[in-house]
Amino acid sequence: MLLNYQIFGEKSDHPTLIIAHGLFGSSRNWRAIARQLSRDRQVVTVDMRNHGESFHNEVHDYPSMAEDLASVTRHFGAPCDLLGHSMGGKAAMFLACIEPSLINRLLVIDIAPVRYDHSHLENINALLALELDRITSRSTADEALKASIPDDVVRAFLVQSLVIEEGGNRWMLNLPVLKTAHDDVLGFPEVEGQFTGSALFLSGGQSDYVTSSHNGLILQHFPSTEFEIIAKAGHWVQAEAPREFIEAVSAFIK
Repeated sequence: MLLNYQIFGEKSDHPTLIIAHGLFGSSRNWRAIARQLSRDRQVVTVDMRNHGESFHNEVHDYPSMAEDLASVTRHFGAPCDLLGHSMGGKAAMFLACIEPSLINRLLVIDIAPVRYDHSHLENINALLALELDRITSRSTADEALKASIPDDVVRAFLVQSLVIEEGGNRWMLNLPVLKTAHDDVLGFPEVEGQFTGSALFLSGGQSDYVTSSHNGLILQHFPSTEFEIIAKAGHWVQAEAPREFIEAVSAFIK
């Protein structure tokens, strides 16, 4: 089953750029970035499985997510350029290692091929506990979540996945599966493959997701990697420093 996607721009001599979002995100989070990058090429933003309008599935691990992205690259004419942020970056890395012929250039945003201890379970439990039948708008959902999710930015990001509709409110996130698969999302499977094509690892200077201690492992799997840091950004590099982000990505894919 093909992931839900949105297309920006027209096909050109440049490879199609596919963008994979992170945990709790969706293709809609990348619209503004995709429009900017589609001036000379086709850009495709996808909803990862169990997110957005894509299919729900009981399996949510990186081999499965990588195969989802493989299907998208074949659909749009591999090899494609592939950009992944956070969870999407791990799926992109795994695909690059096992099927490198599908990827022209690889762009990994603020994530490394390692296990993290950043727990998201509190946020998942808070969303699951929300009484959706009592919610009339995203603003009321935001207010109801304040006590359990005090960070305004995180809360605003999460409620973007809430759909308010007459037939009954719903999350576009498959929260029960994301909770069960939480450990898989934090980790990264052992993989022996290598992607020797051009790769850019772009990180936020205020984020602790990628440090110099990760460089050796990154180069082991991606020996042609360029490292770049956007000093004023945190983990959501594309949202916190969009101009610098677009400049860095545009320079690399050109």
